[in-house]
Amino acid sequence: MPLAPHRDSLTPVHILLATDADWVVDEVTAALGDHETSFTICREGRLVSELVAVGNIDVVIADLQIGSMGGMAVAMDLRLDASSGAISEVPLIMLLDREADVFLAQRSAADAWLVKPLDALRLRKAVAAVTSGDSYTEGVPLQEVIVEASEGLGSESDEAETPEAETVDAG
Repeated sequence: MPLAPHRDSLTPVHILLATDADWVVDEVTAALGDHETSFTICREGRLVSELVAVGNIDVVIADLQIGSMGGMAVAMDLRLDASSGAISEVPLIMLLDREADVFLAQRSAADAWLVKPLDALRLRKAVAAVTSGDSYTEGVPLQEVIVEASEGLGSESDEAETPEAETVDAG
């Protein structure tokens, strides 16, 4: 199965993987490696934008933790350089350490993110989505759940009958 359904099956996909962890390199290349996919491994986050400017990168996959310049800074750097015209815009997938890091991925304008541990199916889905112009996200609560929770909180506050009860509830 080609990673990018909109591409010609003979068109290769070139992935720039930014991580300094050998196990991430092993897992990503094993999961996504095939005759249509090639990789550039970058172990320094500060070099990602330069590599995108030089090469024909189709997707950047950035680990949240990369030495002195992690995935958040890489994402911001790529977006700033693309907005100035210094590089072409390239889809970015961020590899998060935990669900609490979803906020960082959202703020960085990553096109997709996955929460570790990684697996081949999720990695393939994320790459296929971003190369098709879509997004792929994990760990984001459903909007309906947030709305229901906030509605429930409002009704509890309205039930306070006296100022003393409000003081007790507020503490």
